[in-house]
Amino acid sequence: MRRIVRTLIVLIVLGVAIGLYLTQPRTLPDGFTAGTAADPQAGALIFAAAGCASCHTSPGAETDGMPVLAGGQAFASDFGTFYAPNISFDQTAGLGGWSLDEFARAVTLGVSPRGQHYYPAFPYAAYQHMTAEDVANLFAYMKTLPGDATPSRAHDVGFPFNIRRGLGLWKLAFVSDDYVMAADTETLARGRYLVEALGHCTECHTPRNAVGGLDRSRWMAGAPNPSGKGTIPNITPAALDWSEGDLVEYFTSGFTPDYDSAGGKMAEVVENLSRLPETDRAAIAAYVKALPAVP
Repeated sequence: MRRIVRTLIVLIVLGVAIGLYLTQPRTLPDGFTAGTAADPQAGALIFAAAGCASCHTSPGAETDGMPVLAGGQAFASDFGTFYAPNISFDQTAGLGGWSLDEFARAVTLGVSPRGQHYYPAFPYAAYQHMTAEDVANLFAYMKTLPGDATPSRAHDVGFPFNIRRGLGLWKLAFVSDDYVMAADTETLARGRYLVEALGHCTECHTPRNAVGGLDRSRWMAGAPNPSGKGTIPNITPAALDWSEGDLVEYFTSGFTPDYDSAGGKMAEVVENLSRLPETDRAAIAAYVKALPAVP
């Protein structure tokens, strides 16, 4: 009996040790941000492409000019309601005390300065592809925006999803550092970077499994709207027959070939895309047209 008890204790301790190892937050590669430039003007384009203001401005706040990234917007999901945090550079309520490395670790690995996993409502699964230069430029631009002392609101997430350590296993299972689409031209490579990384378009347009992982077999084939109202459309060629020119015009003005216009969150996406160079909008269009058709 004692031998059985000892064996069980050893197995439990070993299991806990393995669990802690597998779920530990990752760290940045050595020298990830070393020697990177800090160009706020270039960072403004990264900020637009990544849609930071669309989620992190207060509900109903104006974003013309200098957006105030006080957070507060609610995002409902099957796992609870998440609230966008204050990411202004206020010293107390925001990111004012963060270093570039802490910012880079949060954005690309989903890990806080205190070593906690962030929930994947923050699209670090896409941002992981960001270059160190783009991260540094984004950091430099965000420093130029107004600070705000509004405290971040705690997420409304129940057990067991409130155990952040468990997100380490979720990351192991569903956060792959591989791109999904192949890119054999410079234009497609740029489009892939804008869609799968900065723009995180797949976070909405790709369906998820029961535990929130993206279903890569149905890449960009549409998904239920997390708000519970309607669906996010399938934008593979199986459902969308717009030309590249149609797509570029839509990303620029919000008008469809049928003279309808973008609405809801997509209107904010178009507002962001319209600030990018036309070559970037054309690259996104090329990526969308190259997607495998998924009925």
